[in-house]
Amino acid sequence: MGADGLALAATAFPTASSLQTSDTLLFTHGFGQTRGAWQRSGMALAAEGYAGLSYDARGHGESERNPADLSYTGEQFADDLIIVAGEQTQPPVLVGASMGGLFGMIAEARWPGLFRAMILVDITPRWEEAGLQRILGFITAFPQGFDSLDHAADIIAAYLPHRRARKSPEELRELLRESEDGRWRWHWDARLVDDLVRDCAQHQDDIAESARALRCPVLLISGGRSDLVSARTVEEFQSLVPHAQHAHLPQATHMLAGDDNDTFTATVLEYLAGLPAAACPDAATISTSQHPASGESAVTKSVPGASP
Repeated sequence: MGADGLALAATAFPTASSLQTSDTLLFTHGFGQTRGAWQRSGMALAAEGYAGLSYDARGHGESERNPADLSYTGEQFADDLIIVAGEQTQPPVLVGASMGGLFGMIAEARWPGLFRAMILVDITPRWEEAGLQRILGFITAFPQGFDSLDHAADIIAAYLPHRRARKSPEELRELLRESEDGRWRWHWDARLVDDLVRDCAQHQDDIAESARALRCPVLLISGGRSDLVSARTVEEFQSLVPHAQHAHLPQATHMLAGDDNDTFTATVLEYLAGLPAAACPDAATISTSQHPASGESAVTKSVPGASP
């Protein structure tokens, strides 16, 4: 359960006890995605001994939405992450894509030692405005929804022309919900665009200060074809977090894990294998019982999903 008692849907990626490593993973997705974005990576990493957990952010997928009279704020998302991470038996390694990585930096700065390490997936404290506007244009282009799943598949294929595989109806049903009028709309709460995303550039200075405060091991994985993260934003990130490592996947876009999942997973595995012995505080010192927004975990039935 997240802040304010809001229920969060989650999927566990268990591993055999004979393979279990000392590190566990916590996956957080980007805006407009679901926990299913991590399905392939989570299963592959669990097979190598890294147990994991992925959850739908509030207002996304199967997690609850804010009540009609409660706006979405970044603080709520950071609180949710602090609670979920603090419920783990030890500080997890965060694997955070885009929005999930931003709130990961904020959460770690507010609660040092929350994470054993952080893997940031194509996100830096500052981003290219043109890339953000392209994403906004895509997610807001059909406010009345899609005529059919085929219509949605056509639009997604046009947005991601480098992807050879067209979204299947099963994958699309994880991204879209059929409304009473028969039209298909995105799984996330439409209010999130105005509440959280449209004016998010105003928070870049604060996020940069959060990044500057990071002390745990950090890896940034960037996509060479990303229009959100650039050489300029990576350079600034490295100046803010000089101990951070950087891996560059030349052929990947901002949807990095979905573009080349095998290479992405191999990059994560290589980084995890090279992590120094754990030096973060014991999990008990960061348990959510010490956090004013804490609550018991509420995990719904695990289902496969897909990223847009």
